Amino acid sequence: MHAETIPTKRNNKLTIAILAGLAGGVLLGLWLHDHYVGAENMVISTGANQHLIDNAIKTRDARLEPFSMLADIFLRLIKMIIAPLVFSTLVTGIARLGDVKVIGRIGGKTLLWFLCASLTSLLLGMFLVNYFQPGAGMHLPHPADNAGLIATPPQTIKDFISHIFPTSIIDAMARNEILQVVVFSIFFGIAAAALKEKAHNLLNALDTVAHIILKVTNYIMNFAPIAVFGAMAAVIAKQGIGILATYSRFIGEFYLGLLLLLLVLVLAGLLFTGRHIFILLRRIKDPTLVAFSTSSSEAAFPKTMEELERAGCPNRIVSFVLPLGYSFNLDGSMMYMTFAALFVAQCYGIHMDTGTQVSMLLTLLLTSKGVAGVPRASLVVVAGTLATFKLPEAGMALLLGIDPIMDMGRAATNVVGNSIATAVVSKWESGKPDAKDH
Repeated sequence: MHAETIPTKRNNKLTIAILAGLAGGVLLGLWLHDHYVGAENMVISTGANQHLIDNAIKTRDARLEPFSMLADIFLRLIKMIIAPLVFSTLVTGIARLGDVKVIGRIGGKTLLWFLCASLTSLLLGMFLVNYFQPGAGMHLPHPADNAGLIATPPQTIKDFISHIFPTSIIDAMARNEILQVVVFSIFFGIAAAALKEKAHNLLNALDTVAHIILKVTNYIMNFAPIAVFGAMAAVIAKQGIGILATYSRFIGEFYLGLLLLLLVLVLAGLLFTGRHIFILLRRIKDPTLVAFSTSSSEAAFPKTMEELERAGCPNRIVSFVLPLGYSFNLDGSMMYMTFAALFVAQCYGIHMDTGTQVSMLLTLLLTSKGVAGVPRASLVVVAGTLATFKLPEAGMALLLGIDPIMDMGRAATNVVGNSIATAVVSKWESGKPDAKDH
C-alpha cells in the first residue's frame, strides 16, 4: 500500500493552519498565565505551603481543562487508528515483496541496507538526545492519571522477548500492543505472500482498508490546528513563555542531528559508489526541496524516481528499491521518533536506563516499518511507543505544535536517504548484465 500523497496546496494550508494555531495558542496562553490563572500560578511559584500548592494546581487544571481537552480528543483519535493502520499497511507491504526466492539477491541487499540505515538513524538519535538532554529543563509534573496506558514494559530481555509474542491478536489490538500487532502482521503477511493468488482478494481488501484508514488519518489531521491551539494555550498558561526556550533548543538539536545523519549517509554512499554520489546529490536537489517545502517526502516521489534514472540508476532497480524505501526506510522520521519519545521522558523527569532505551529502539525499528509511508505517521508511531513504555500521553501535546517544523527536515532527509539507498543497490548490481536495463 502506497501512502496517498497529500496535495501540495492542501498540505500547505494544513501546515499554515497548525502554525497559526501554535501562534494563537501561545498568545492566548500568555494572557491566561498572567490573568486567568495568574493567582494560582503565583501560589505555585512561591512554594510556601504544599497544601496550598496542591489546591492551586487542582484549581488551575480545572480552569484550563476546556483547552487541554481539545488536545486530549485529538490524541484519542490518533490512538484509535494505530492498531488497524499498522496491521493493514504492514501486511500489504510484506505481500508486495512476494516470494523471497524470487526477490533473490536484490531484495536481500536492499533489506540489508535498510536495516543498517535504520539502526544508524535510531542509534544516532538516541546518542544525541541523551547527550543534549533537550527536555531536561521542562520539569513537568508527572500526570496523576495514566488511564488508557498499557502495562509497564518488561524489564528483562527474557520478559521483553516473551512480551512481543501475542496470545490473542484481538486483545493486542484492543490494548494497542503495537509490537504484538507487528509480530502477527509479519506472520500474516508472509503467509499471504506464500499463498499468492489464493490471497489476492484478501490483500486487495486489506489494501483498501489501509487506504480508508489513511483517509481517516487525513480527516483527523484536520483537527490538528485546534488541538495545537488548545495544547499550547494550556502549556503556556501553566509554564509561561520560558517553555518556548526548550522548544527552540529541541528543534535546533534535532536539525543538527539530521545534518549529522545526512553526513553519515553521504559518507556511506561515497564509500560504495565513489564520486558518483556527488552527481546524485546534485540531481536530487529539486525533489529534496519539494519534500522540505511541502513537509511530504511522498510529494517528491515522482521527481525523485525521474532524477535517479537520469543519474544512471537502472529503472528496474529504482522501481524496486525506491517504493520499498518509502515504506521501510525513512531515516529522518526514525531519528525523530527516537528524539521525540526520549524528549517526552526527559520533560517529565522519567529516567530510562540503557536497556530500556535499547528496547525502545528495537520497538521503533519494528513499528516504524508498518506506517512509515503515511503522512504524519511519526505522530502515530510516537503515540504507540509512549503507550508501550508507559510514558505520559500528555507528552504528545508537547510535540503537536512543533511537528510541522520537524516534519520539513525529516521529509527532506527521507528523500536523500532513499536516493542514496537506491544508488548503492544499483552500484552493487552494476556488474550484472541484467541490472543495466535503463
